[in-house]
Formats: sequence, structure tokens, C-alpha cells
Amino acid sequence: MNHADTLRSLVHQTPWLMDWLRQARALALPDWYIGAGAIRNRVWDHLHGYPAQPSCDDIDLVYYQPEATLADEAALQTRLNAGHTGPHWEAVNQALVHQWYPARFGQPCPPLTSAQDGIAGWPETATAIGVRLEADDRLTLAAPCGLDDLFHLTLRWNPHRVPRATFLQRLEGKRFQQRWPKLQVAE
Repeated sequence: MNHADTLRSLVHQTPWLMDWLRQARALALPDWYIGAGAIRNRVWDHLHGYPAQPSCDDIDLVYYQPEATLADEAALQTRLNAGHTGPHWEAVNQALVHQWYPARFGQPCPPLTSAQDGIAGWPETATAIGVRLEADDRLTLAAPCGLDDLFHLTLRWNPHRVPRATFLQRLEGKRFQQRWPKLQVAE
């Protein structure tokens, strides 16, 4: 079984992750994915033999809707988190990232062209993964950096958009290697 098939199987076998994907699909957002820690952590927990349980602080939902505003994005996020227990939903319209990215990361970001374009710039290659649940329950993957680092337990800086300093801060702050001791950091 290749990495893509393994990931699809693992997601399909994870009830809480499938529930999140169904919730996201019900929003009928254009070009959407759930990604980052929700997917990465599930795979790394599996590869470490840890039980299948939600192990992320937030559910990263990305979508691409050029006609929407930052206020629309905030309203969506508020709606997703209203009365919700468990991880916090973080909904980010990738069509608007260029508007706030320079203030947050100290460097410009050209307008993105799709949700996958946004995923391509996430800080670690193993985090740059998105999964979408289609109407027929088929899973569509967005893995612009590939799946090898995710499945080989390699933590590598993705230089596509995020400064290396951000990667190093995340490496320290998220304590990846303490949580998943088989991880190897690629310098």
C-alpha cells in the first residue's frame, strides 16, 4: 500500500476525524481541506502505536473563496466554535492570507491561488497535508510537499513561505520530539 492509500485508510478508520470532515463538508465551502496537525498528529500517533484520539489543539480548515471578506471568515470561525467542545476550529480563507501575512510573519506573501497553494507554504513538509471528504465519501488529498516526510517521521522546514525562525520556534514550542520520540529533525 502506498502512502496515499495508507493515509486514506487511516482517516477512514478514525471516527472523530471523519466526523470533522463531515462537518466541514456540510459547510459547502469552495476548495476546502482539513489539514496540518489534525492529519499529521493522527499519522504520527499511529506510527508510534499511540491510541487513536484527537491529539491536536485546533482543527485547521482551509478553503479558497476570493469573494469573501475577513469578516466572513471570522463569522464562519465563530459559527464553527459556537457550542463546540473539543479542539478549536480555525477556518482560514486562503484567498485572504496575503492581507494579514506580512504583519504576522514579517515578510510579504503574494496572493494565493488555491487552498493547496496555501497548504504548500505550511511550516513543515510533514504538516503540509490536507484532506477533503467528497460527496461520495472519497478522500481527496492535498500533499504539495509529498507524503514521505510524514510517513518517515521526518520533521523538515518547508522554505516555501515561512521563515526558518518560525520553524525553529515551532520545533521548540510544540515539543514534537518529546511527544513523538521516533521523529528525526532534518537540518
